[in-house]
Amino acid sequence: MKIALLGYGKMGKVIERIALERGHGIVLRKGSNDTFDGLELADVAIDFSIPDAAVSNISACIERNIPVVSGTTGWLERYEDMVSLCKEKNGAFIYGSNFSLGVNLFFELNDHLAKMMAKFPQYRASLQEIHHTQKLDKPSGTAISLAKGIIENSGYKNWTLTEAKENDIAIEALREENVPGTHTVKYESGIDSIEITHTAHSREGFAFGAVIAAEWIAGKTGVFTMKDVLDL
Repeated sequence: MKIALLGYGKMGKVIERIALERGHGIVLRKGSNDTFDGLELADVAIDFSIPDAAVSNISACIERNIPVVSGTTGWLERYEDMVSLCKEKNGAFIYGSNFSLGVNLFFELNDHLAKMMAKFPQYRASLQEIHHTQKLDKPSGTAISLAKGIIENSGYKNWTLTEAKENDIAIEALREENVPGTHTVKYESGIDSIEITHTAHSREGFAFGAVIAAEWIAGKTGVFTMKDVLDL
């Protein structure tokens, strides 16, 4: 399979190594100042760029009928635009706030726990995420996905980085050196606390999942998520 890498930072380089190890070829390595020359040669594109570049990268792929997998976060106010474009062009698109197998299992666990805890209003939900200092968006896309999972399965209405009101989920976003990503969901009452945590040890899990998603989406049309890829 021929892959276009849209974004060639640390994640892009790890994705490249894993893709090559799995027998794929790289036809485009697009940094922030590069063009899309070579994109038309790709069977699939993987976008791990920056928030300001994500929409143009995804659009360029869909317009060229190239399936695209995007793990860039911080641009989701335009997500529905990309879904509409994909449907209009009969393209193929996967967005994932996190492509790690462990995190996607953690999402499922989070949904199940939220359903259980919704029956016990004495416990208040909150989130904490910790990432490396180079991460541009705050909170992380994974934290937002976790918050949405709680909201969809409980009486909470919103998430916030500021002081939480009664129906808000407070998210604490910390930036520390050399932290690939740690996410904790906490339910606390006056008596005790319940916590679940996912800790990434490296970027390998994110990169491997992105390549698996790219292999899965090749030849398909539609808008998908990692639940489809992993059959969850």
